[in-house]
Amino acid sequence: MSTLLTINVKNLGSSSTSMYFFQKPAIYKGGPIVYTNSLFHELIGSFEETSSILTFKINMQFYAGIQQANTSPKVGECSGYSTASRKIDLKPAKGDAKDFTTAQVDPLGLAVPTKGSGVEPGAFRIKTPIYSPPNRYNVGSAVSANGGIVLSNFVEAYPNTYTDCLPILKFYVQTGTYTPGTVMDFDQSSVDAAECDFTGGHSIIDVTRKNNGTWDTEIIA
Repeated sequence: MSTLLTINVKNLGSSSTSMYFFQKPAIYKGGPIVYTNSLFHELIGSFEETSSILTFKINMQFYAGIQQANTSPKVGECSGYSTASRKIDLKPAKGDAKDFTTAQVDPLGLAVPTKGSGVEPGAFRIKTPIYSPPNRYNVGSAVSANGGIVLSNFVEAYPNTYTDCLPILKFYVQTGTYTPGTVMDFDQSSVDAAECDFTGGHSIIDVTRKNNGTWDTEIIA
């Protein structure tokens, strides 16, 4: 059974605040431009007035994703429309894993993963098929968050190529209204955001938005 990563957020401000969640972009081999989507968004009331706590849960199962797109990604806009995702393993430091999947575009989908060759430890690989313009696709790392699967971060795909993706288990909470699947500027949004680092094997982190606009984070488990 996959582990659930949990972020509990408390708002100590004097009024309700919109907050959104996003993930640190994965490392993509070859250094392409990497785009980030919002994963979840919710309005949370003042704790003093409502006693409410916003809980965000991420399934630690890794997913490969492919998405149809009309244009290049733009901040503030939806990254694409039809999306396919597939559970996939990461290449271990030793041994083999089902870390390689082949995409198809008509219909859109991802094949059952198999053992890849030459995949770096901690990564998975997606092969895109041959296709012609004006078709456009995004490929990358998807996550199951609060019950829905969202393409978390991605690169623009090219025909008949391999994309190697190494996900990073760091998530962020920021004030704002990016709805799930909306492209955001990671560098800008992560400034003064609450960072929740699960890379050390933790599973629960509490986040508090203080009245002065700063954040406190506490590892619970």
